[in-house]
Parts: sequence; structure tokens; C-alpha cells
Amino acid sequence: MRFGTLLILVSMFSSVHAEDKGIFTTRSMTIETASKAAWQAMKACRDKGYSVAVAVVDKSGILQVFYRDRFAGPHSVQTAISKAWTAVSFHVNTNELADMLQRGEIPQQVQHNPGALLVGGGVNVYSQGELIGAIGVSGAPPGKSERDSIDGACANIGVKSVEEILEFAD
Repeated sequence: MRFGTLLILVSMFSSVHAEDKGIFTTRSMTIETASKAAWQAMKACRDKGYSVAVAVVDKSGILQVFYRDRFAGPHSVQTAISKAWTAVSFHVNTNELADMLQRGEIPQQVQHNPGALLVGGGVNVYSQGELIGAIGVSGAPPGKSERDSIDGACANIGVKSVEEILEFAD
């Protein structure tokens, strides 16, 4: 039996067992933590000379925090939200999704999923290995490739600013 198959079976057994109680518990960022991540992402882009919009969503893709710098373009509002939603929805950072699409590793119709935006700038947020949300940044010019996304670099700085808080959260 392959390790991946074993992992799926263990995961299925664990979730069935957890559901026996009729409830489940999830973890979420506090508004303060989400705000710190958003502010640090915006500040990182601002320090590079870019006005951006930043969205933080919870693990269900619901908007938790939103900042728009004074000169961020009007398109950046929905774009930041869509990037965060896409990352958390597919459980993959958007720069990776964009690369996978370009290489033909995922079907083209994924990019046509309502609300999905497969461009760099959407980064997942984890706490103790559990996906708890995502941050999306929009407004900086694109890099040479999705891997060089300025929006993505700023989003990563936002995530890194709260990693220590999230790793020791109970």
C-alpha cells in the first residue's frame, strides 16, 4: 500500500471518528492577528513604493480584514479578495496554482471557477499545520514570473509577521 493511500485511509478514519460527537472544532485567527498580517503585507509593499489592497479571509474564504492603501487602484479591491479566496479554497498558494495551470498540471476550467483568480499574491496561513485562512495582495506590478510576484512577496511578509503567534496559539 502506498503512503498516500495509507494517509487517506487514516484521514478518513480520523474524520469519521471525530464526527461521532456531532460537532467539530476549528481554529481561526483573531481580528488582531489578521489585522497585523494585513498591515505588515501592506507596509512591505508600501516600503517598495507600491500602493496595494490586502484581504485576509478565514478558512471558509469569508473576508475577515481588508486594507486598501490610498493610491491602490479600484480593481485591487476585488482582486485581493479573490486571491485570498482562491488560495484558501484550493489549499494552494495562487502563484503555485498559476504555475500548475501554465504547465498543464491542472485543467483549464479551474481558472473559470467563479471567484477563482490564478495569479500570484494569494498565500495560505497555517497554525500548527492547520490551514486557518489566507491573505491576498493586489496592486503591485507583476514580476517576471508568478514566482517573482511582488504581491506574493508582500503577502508572505504578512504571513511571516504572525507565524510565531500562530504556532504557539492554543
